[in-house]
Amino acid sequence: CVDGDTAKFKMADGSIKTARFLAIDTPESVHPTKAVEAYGKEASEFTCNLLTKAHSIKIEYDKASDKTDKYGRLLVWVYADNKLVQEMLLREGLAKVAYLYADYEYTSYLQEIEKDAKNKKLKIWSDENITNNMDATEDSDSQDTTSNLIEELFNLIKNFLCDLFNKIIKLLDT
Repeated sequence: CVDGDTAKFKMADGSIKTARFLAIDTPESVHPTKAVEAYGKEASEFTCNLLTKAHSIKIEYDKASDKTDKYGRLLVWVYADNKLVQEMLLREGLAKVAYLYADYEYTSYLQEIEKDAKNKKLKIWSDENITNNMDATEDSDSQDTTSNLIEELFNLIKNFLCDLFNKIIKLLDT
């Protein structure tokens, strides 16, 4: 267990790999430069309980995603006992849909679950938490937002060019 949206897995070859869960973001609980955010510890505990109590864990790459992020972490869908961990975090109100750099397989499905959690005002979507997060993060988020936008733009352009290149190759092969 690392935090709500990151974990370490022992792979079939015996190696240990750190994995970042695709398409979601949970509140911070162990970030080296950020304070623990509301529901961060709860998200970490929820994920840790799911993974440590599971009889089986499966990770799956998304064909539209890079296999790793800039930190070398695997970017994956995570299943604990055949249940999608990202879905369960969203249903609990412990995560938001985020970091969408491509049209991932489960994006629209997860967005519907997030919408339901928002409507129910579960945990991170509670009025009190939204107000507190907005007040606490207004100043510090401007630099993070710019970096994230640049990274998102880069990834969108990269994915577009890769798709275009693959289509050109297919056309040339026919």
